[in-house]
Amino acid sequence: MSLSDATPALLVLADGSTYRGWSFGATGTAIGEIVFNTGMTGYQEVLTDPSYCGQIVIFTYPELGNTGINSEDEESTQPHVKGAIARNICYKPSNWRSTQSLPNYLQQHQIPGIFGIDTRALTRKIRTLGAMNGGISTTILDETELLEMVQAAPNMTGLNLVKEVTTPTVYEWLEATTPPWEFNPEAVTKIRETFTVVALDFGIKRNILRRLASYGCRVIVVPADTQPEEILKYNPDGIFLSNGPGDPAAVTEGINTTRALLERQKPMFGICMGHQILGHALGAETFKLKFGHRGLNQPAGLQQRVEITSQNHSFALDPDSLPTATVEVSHFNLNDLTVAGVRHKSLPVFSVQYHPEASPGPHDADYLFEQFVLKMQASRQGTKA
Repeated sequence: MSLSDATPALLVLADGSTYRGWSFGATGTAIGEIVFNTGMTGYQEVLTDPSYCGQIVIFTYPELGNTGINSEDEESTQPHVKGAIARNICYKPSNWRSTQSLPNYLQQHQIPGIFGIDTRALTRKIRTLGAMNGGISTTILDETELLEMVQAAPNMTGLNLVKEVTTPTVYEWLEATTPPWEFNPEAVTKIRETFTVVALDFGIKRNILRRLASYGCRVIVVPADTQPEEILKYNPDGIFLSNGPGDPAAVTEGINTTRALLERQKPMFGICMGHQILGHALGAETFKLKFGHRGLNQPAGLQQRVEITSQNHSFALDPDSLPTATVEVSHFNLNDLTVAGVRHKSLPVFSVQYHPEASPGPHDADYLFEQFVLKMQASRQGTKA
């Protein structure tokens, strides 16, 4: 597309900063929290990850859309971002799996984007000042008017966005990772039993479900507000707490449900929002990071082992609030030493602040799914004994 044919677009941040570029995707106005993702691949997974609900994503990789869009790479049924910010946009993708261009896909789902701005400079601003609200518009090109809308929008702290992305009904997931994409065949073939896992959907990604299924799990996905007694009716071997958007402290129903399920002493595994929900249920607190962790190369570890991980979160567990008599830290984020994983000292319960299913991304942490299954196996054997 020639820039002479492109529609002008305006980006305004809550601090009054303005950026003018061109529109890609839908026309209109979008307001949300401005965050950045440093991944060089995986823009489609980012757009469809429910954890990005309420946010406008800056993609630091300078060219977006080269591989187009295909249905197999979607992490949910639709994009959840409020908007997208890029340096350059590809309108004619080149990939054998592509069925649609990125601009057409965003236009189809009514999501505006802006390109033609210095995304590296914008990212440095967010790193310096912290994540803040912003707005993209093709219809409001007056900076003052758009700024007023941005400054009137609620902050992410205190927002319960889980209710916007959780499943409205219970469903069962059986689809495993397809053989061409299976990256841990030796581990998954060792599992000889089928385990029933109830997954609380705070905004779950499909590749998490695929990894659970690959490890022999029959996964029953339930809405985030499902009561403990309803969950226990499925007689689950384990409980999974999914990723999701917003402030975990505001998801009080999920915290209360998790606290009640802990009393049953069943194996429990949490990822991202699930990790934070579990932390609250165990008595800890969370705080908002300055600009969060979003990318495919975040180092996490504790002793003698470093995992390169995929991360996407705004909040973290407060280490000083952890009940150290019952809970221990299993991983730190090695960039800033925030808590990246915890485990219970006596119960088969653990969680991580990153994505072991990492699609795309490193597979260093896929063993955590196997650990979850082994805990369910041990629990089942203990019950039988």
